[in-house]
Amino acid sequence: MTAKQQILIVGGGIMGVTAALELRRRSHEVTLIDPGPLPHPEASSTDISKMIRMDYGSDELYMDWMEEAFPRWHEWNELWGEELYHEDGFVIMTREEMRSGEFEYDSFRKLQQRGHQPERLDSQALAARFPAWNAALYVDGYYNARAGWAESGRVLTRLIDAARAAGVRLREGVAMRELLLDDARVRGVVLSDGAALRADAVIVAAGAWTPVLLPHLAEVMWVVGQPVMHFRPAEPALFALPNFTGFAADISNTGWYGFPLHQGVVKIANHGEGQRLDPRGTKEVQAGEEARFREFLRETFPALADAPCVQQRLCLYCDTWDGHFWVDWDREIPGLLVATGGSGHAFKFAPVLGELIADVLEGRENRFAARFAWRERGELGKEDARFWEG
Repeated sequence: MTAKQQILIVGGGIMGVTAALELRRRSHEVTLIDPGPLPHPEASSTDISKMIRMDYGSDELYMDWMEEAFPRWHEWNELWGEELYHEDGFVIMTREEMRSGEFEYDSFRKLQQRGHQPERLDSQALAARFPAWNAALYVDGYYNARAGWAESGRVLTRLIDAARAAGVRLREGVAMRELLLDDARVRGVVLSDGAALRADAVIVAAGAWTPVLLPHLAEVMWVVGQPVMHFRPAEPALFALPNFTGFAADISNTGWYGFPLHQGVVKIANHGEGQRLDPRGTKEVQAGEEARFREFLRETFPALADAPCVQQRLCLYCDTWDGHFWVDWDREIPGLLVATGGSGHAFKFAPVLGELIADVLEGRENRFAARFAWRERGELGKEDARFWEG
């Protein structure tokens, strides 16, 4: 599909807006609808930070794709005239010696095999370089300089502004009620007020709202809320560069990760079982979560354990059954392309996501597309720590 088309995109998160930009660059007519405001305050991308890293255990495809994304992050910094991607490095530590077959060691070895230079850290090196850590508890790990974090909400704002400037028709305050079908083919969407918007193809890139809008996908993707908290440290310098970077703390076993000081706070998050929920309902952090966070801080970053918690939120994941993104034409509904299933780790690929989605829509070859194609649900295994970003 390479002829110029009228494309309607449902959802203004990171997948929707990057797809809109790329499709407009390819001269398609693009309309993007979102209940708004944009950036949507409940979208997973709308936060102060997201991790940008290529550490994916033994999964080389994601590392390969991130190697393409990193230069684009720097290009965006130059284009925007401000540093919204901060390549400050990333620390991954374990409470026992790293072992082959586990996320941390496999990430370390894969980085080396692909020509990167991660620095192995033991307790002594950790204490000397990053003094906020309880180094006695963390005995092995590494520092990867080719990593960092992005000011995700501000990045999304920049991309939305760029889409508007490129001629994408942005319609905020507009929600999809259902697909507009004609002879079993999608011809657009019906809005919540009953009005119809027609298009040659529809892309649903609605993140956590996708299983609600497309209930036939509820068996392969669902919504999970993962807790995030912001703490204001009494000793800010201890949690700022060069004393502190983005980190993962025995994440294969615990799910804990976080970010350096930004806007006066240290963001701590947990990628674990989370809360299954309906995005149309309440989205509150469960009672007892703050106590669990503080227990982790007492063990790992004692100087942060009693710091005021100034914000709590649930980061809404659209989890697919296998943790991989879902970017393909719907097998049941012609004319509908689904671009969703970020599973907590899509944002870091923002500079290359739009190209993937546009290539799938146009039927062009893309060497990464097969991983994210339509697929049958398999057996669920143990949750993998590679799928997280903040």
